[in-house]
Amino acid sequence: MTETERAVDDAERAREQGGGARGRRPVPRRLVRDELGVLLVLGLLVAGIGIPYPDFLDTGNLLSTAHNSVYISLMACGMVFALAMREVDLSVGGTYAMCLVIGALLVREGVDPWLAVPVVLLTGIALGIFNALVTTLLALPSFIVTLGTLMLFRGVGLALADGKQITDLPLDDSFFTFAGGDPGGVPFALWVLVAVVVILAVVLTRTRFGARVRAIGSNPDAAAFSGIPVVRTRIQALALSGLTTACAAALALAFYGAGDPTLGQGYELQAIAACIIGGTPLAGGRGSVVGAVAGAMILSVVAAGLVFFEVPINWTSFATGGVILVAVAADSALRRTGRRRT
Repeated sequence: MTETERAVDDAERAREQGGGARGRRPVPRRLVRDELGVLLVLGLLVAGIGIPYPDFLDTGNLLSTAHNSVYISLMACGMVFALAMREVDLSVGGTYAMCLVIGALLVREGVDPWLAVPVVLLTGIALGIFNALVTTLLALPSFIVTLGTLMLFRGVGLALADGKQITDLPLDDSFFTFAGGDPGGVPFALWVLVAVVVILAVVLTRTRFGARVRAIGSNPDAAAFSGIPVVRTRIQALALSGLTTACAAALALAFYGAGDPTLGQGYELQAIAACIIGGTPLAGGRGSVVGAVAGAMILSVVAAGLVFFEVPINWTSFATGGVILVAVAADSALRRTGRRRT
């Protein structure tokens, strides 16, 4: 690591902490401050639905609502790293479907489900690296490349599955009963999500890789000039996006007990929306893993709330879009207020 790169690392860390002695606050306090807006919106939504409909606050319903957000949440966790360095991974919906199909095919052919999981995860990493290499070699924006690979990966998944749902899996295996079940009264997928959030939040805010991601997003030219390995960091970030998406696919396979190549349509836009709601701007330079998950939870709460309010399905997209705008506006206003106070 060069002296210049180390200086950029330190500068980025200082900027994230607000700079100077005043910025040297404990990490938990800073995280609470940064994610306060989106967490407040999430809490208000839950209360707004739960007051007129107390059944919504039932523990089982809340766990089910949270579980429904897991797959988008995991994609958003990886997407944060891409967006923070001004990259966009639109292929996550196709990656999700392809990994799900590959896992289901392996299990149907007799591979132990637990041994199929590493293959699924490696597939996701490989697809992420493929996106990064094509982006780099063709010197094209990742937005364009991943838009193409979205359809490419989904097409491969459909072809492998012959356009049909893959069933006849050994649902009595411990993989489906445990990973697809509720150990400790909480869906296994939620336990995995909590672990991923903790790990990636630390990676983004407290490691050299996270500092490089934020430095590149802040100023790509300056980062390259200072000696930061932009290409290698891009490959790592998109590989991480593929990994978290593959993790979502493995959990979906355990929960649904089948491989449906049509699953994941539109997930890429929901994952990006969750990141933006959670405070990760498209302009890059910063991101929040916790905020992205809170954003995905907001989308899930809105979808569940519409059912309780008996909103016609034709208005679902309208309501979801409106909530996204309100959430982003509220979070932005809170951030501006916080900056003025500091």
